[in-house]
Amino acid sequence: MTKPKKPKVDPTARYRANPAQFVREVMVNPETVEPFELLPAEVVFLDHAFRTDANGRLLYHEQVFSAPKKSGKTGFAALHTLTMCLIFGGQYSEAYCIANDLEQAQGRVFQAVKRIVESSPQLRAFARVYSDKIDFPGTGASITALASDYAGAAGSNPTISTFDELWGYTSERARRLWDEMVPPPTRKIACRLTTTYAGFEGESVLLEEIYKRGLAQPQIGPDLYAGNGLLMFWSHTPIAPWQSPEWIEQMRGQLRPNAFLRMIENRFVSTESTFVDPEWIDRCIDPNWSPIISNRALPVYVGVDASVKKDSTRSRRSPSIAKWIRSAWSHIGYSSRRMRSH
Repeated sequence: MTKPKKPKVDPTARYRANPAQFVREVMVNPETVEPFELLPAEVVFLDHAFRTDANGRLLYHEQVFSAPKKSGKTGFAALHTLTMCLIFGGQYSEAYCIANDLEQAQGRVFQAVKRIVESSPQLRAFARVYSDKIDFPGTGASITALASDYAGAAGSNPTISTFDELWGYTSERARRLWDEMVPPPTRKIACRLTTTYAGFEGESVLLEEIYKRGLAQPQIGPDLYAGNGLLMFWSHTPIAPWQSPEWIEQMRGQLRPNAFLRMIENRFVSTESTFVDPEWIDRCIDPNWSPIISNRALPVYVGVDASVKKDSTRSRRSPSIAKWIRSAWSHIGYSSRRMRSH
């Protein structure tokens, strides 16, 4: 009598129910050589990121995780990419880590993925790591570094495309790349992931559009918005324990006001810069002084930006001033001619 075959156990099933557990149990932090400790905001985001509808299709094919500078966003993007590729992507999943306009061919997210794989024994055992690609032969999955080149992205079938610091995607080439990496309808599990802080009004147009669209969705948690295929976490306050009040004050002193608002408070700012800080002007004011109404003994010096050629200068208010300007210009012209003659 033959024994019935035991059903195959899917080792990834328990991780699909709790993706944060996969991160904690399998992935090793290259800097500490210890298991990763996710931030509370990251755990909540992962809990929603991989939810599906009744047909098994991912609910949120557009995902944004935005927090102040030094929140660990790049590392989180790497963890999310690996989780999607290895646990949810199925056979032959394709992940792309895309460099922005300010980076070289290999962006920071791919470098973070590469270091995590090399530092995690359970991943390193069945991965083949190359300079710009990581293959997992057991499932046919791959993670590829992609330059900011839309032509090179044509024909891809991404399970996940990761865009880091989207505020830096400002060129038409970058926008075309964004369009090329749209999640394909042929994959039920596919998304575009953006990790970033805020950009510049009127310049970081792509990010600004996504931000406004995200705010229009229902808020389902602290700083978390979801709906219409979009999941967006956008925080204006620190989310990591190392972002202490002392560090915040240090940044306030070291950064210009607009840079502090954009990087630390994660708010969009104008690209216009102040030529003279208003505080500098205030320091030049002596409240004890008052305007001089009349003083005939007071010498007055007038600077005139006069025309030299192909233009004209005239005084419209005072004939006496106009006469003085003509006299001064005559002397300047005479002096110039004498200097040239010598």
